[in-house]
Amino acid sequence: MRGTVADACLVTTSQAPSSIPVATVREEVSFPRTRAGRRSRGARPVLYDFRRPTKLSREQARSLQIVAETFARQYTTLLTSTLRAVAQVSPVGVAQVTYDEYVAGLANPTVLALLSVEPLAGTAILEFSLDSAMRSIDHLLGGPGAEQQPTRALTEIEAALLRSLIDRILGEMRYAFEPVVRLHPRLSAVEYNPQFVQAAGPADMVVVLSFEVRIGTQGAAATICLPYAALVTQLGLTAERAMGSEREREAREAARAQVARRLRDVPVETAVCFAPVRLTPAQVLALAPGDVLPLGHPTRMPLRVTAADVTFAHAVPGSHGRRVACRVVENSDETRPEDLLEEEYPR
Repeated sequence: MRGTVADACLVTTSQAPSSIPVATVREEVSFPRTRAGRRSRGARPVLYDFRRPTKLSREQARSLQIVAETFARQYTTLLTSTLRAVAQVSPVGVAQVTYDEYVAGLANPTVLALLSVEPLAGTAILEFSLDSAMRSIDHLLGGPGAEQQPTRALTEIEAALLRSLIDRILGEMRYAFEPVVRLHPRLSAVEYNPQFVQAAGPADMVVVLSFEVRIGTQGAAATICLPYAALVTQLGLTAERAMGSEREREAREAARAQVARRLRDVPVETAVCFAPVRLTPAQVLALAPGDVLPLGHPTRMPLRVTAADVTFAHAVPGSHGRRVACRVVENSDETRPEDLLEEEYPR
């Protein structure tokens, strides 16, 4: 009796012989397939973590990578100008982990700056090594930033200097996140033991931006931890605003084109004018019915065609049947009516 491969695979735990090991489900795997739907020979299983049913989309991950690169550049400039030392901050990656995993990967002691990041709900963390903090404080106090730094709690003066530096770092963080979400990070507290910080639940998802901070010849890791749910919501709203802004732009273009079409049919009051005449107050008061007022407009100069006191054409007077009319011509004479006024009535 022949059976297919699929039939051979349908063996339950109770039906399996004792000599055949029964696989236990640990993690779901997905096998890459070719276009024909078959597994490729070199394909390897990809682990699936059931604790992370949702992941950052490709667009969201790319947006956060750009944020990390921008923050690294700004952070580098800040450290170099503030510490007066050679510094380099490089982005390492963007990860989505649980808060428990994030805390487990931190050194103890380390500097943990707890932040409120409105409009995101929850608490964010700016973390960097205590060695980097001590070296930065050494540079701020005029020291050489020696490689060997003490591992101890900061004094009041050192803590004040560190808080001042963190406030400036938060300004660069605000700038880096501005294209994605308008954060308003504020320093709430500074801790040194990760186990004492409860910024989120152990199983809550967080987004971690990792960096390498190098001051002088010494390098150390630094991270920014943000609440996953609140950040993803804002990333979605940013994408919707981008789509909305595109629709708004198209709507504005359509409205502008419609207004332009309708303006072609709007009646505009125009006037055909002679050159203006300048009179003194005494001459104006002496005017009486029957007086002749010379215009001073030369016959070789065309009249001005205006709308809202703006000259847009020139014309010569004439008639059209029984009506007075004018013909639009090119103004070949460079003499302006204002020049004639200056000649006749100098200021």
